[in-house]
Amino acid sequence: MAKVETMDDQVRWLLLIHQLPAKPAYQRVKTWRRLQSLGAVAIKNAVHALPAGEQAQEDFEWLLREVRDGGGEALICEARLVDGLSDEEVQAMFNAARGADYDALAQEARGLGEALDRPDIRTRLARLKASVGQTVAIDFFGANGRETVDGLIAGLEAQLGEEEAMGRAKDDGVPVVAGLGALTNRVWVTRQGVYVDRIASAWLIRRFIDPDARFRFVRAKGHIPQDDELRFDMFEAEFTHEGDRCTFEVLLARLDLNDKALTAIAEIVHDIDLKDAKFGREETGGIAHLITGLCQSSKDDAQRLARGAAVFDDLYEYFRKRRG
Repeated sequence: MAKVETMDDQVRWLLLIHQLPAKPAYQRVKTWRRLQSLGAVAIKNAVHALPAGEQAQEDFEWLLREVRDGGGEALICEARLVDGLSDEEVQAMFNAARGADYDALAQEARGLGEALDRPDIRTRLARLKASVGQTVAIDFFGANGRETVDGLIAGLEAQLGEEEAMGRAKDDGVPVVAGLGALTNRVWVTRQGVYVDRIASAWLIRRFIDPDARFRFVRAKGHIPQDDELRFDMFEAEFTHEGDRCTFEVLLARLDLNDKALTAIAEIVHDIDLKDAKFGREETGGIAHLITGLCQSSKDDAQRLARGAAVFDDLYEYFRKRRG
């Protein structure tokens, strides 16, 4: 994934401003497809942006040449947003685009899971992994959805007996962690911009696993963990998606937390996070709206965890008493 350069904590953007002739039509289609492959987003009509960097500049320069060779006009400029769109709004555009890509890849992975007996399954899986790599390469700000895809692919590899399955059983069993002592008084690291799975997992960690847990929020890629850190719901984390399980479900299984109230919460978190309607609990829609509103009202990750903890405290009590 390309490194995002910043200056004074503000993202520097590279803009391609172009104008194409009405004909031939294929030139417009070709340019649009090239912009899609680069991961650029349109911030205005015929104005596309990438986070500034050497690779972005090289990519836009090649595209500029193609536009001019096709009879159009184009220029490249570097900009810092002052008014109108904010950096956060443009980053949200990138994340929305990559999130849609990850959702499509997850759907494809689920389709492969229903066709494991096909003779070309390994070829199709290899193509899927290549597509994931292409999406990750243009995922500049760590969009939601990669963990879901990675988990589904790992589950497919496990079922196919691939070495990459890291020793997980073919029935997609999850190894249990013996005891919680090694997981206490730790720094728990996850990606910035927490949403439902990370909020719920952080609540579970602090309430049932590590009461003294400290949480740290880092960029989606490039973080080097320290000795006292444990990562969750991020790439190469100690606790993250496995098969079709979200991180919350993996924590329950790995730590052998047998509690029907927690299982009910896990089913809600799963359906919101993976968007597959696997469990279809009636409470899911309401909780999804609550979490979305919570995240929209605050960009501060620590505040999201604090407010989310109150939601899951109440939800746990509801299911605990309902069970009784």
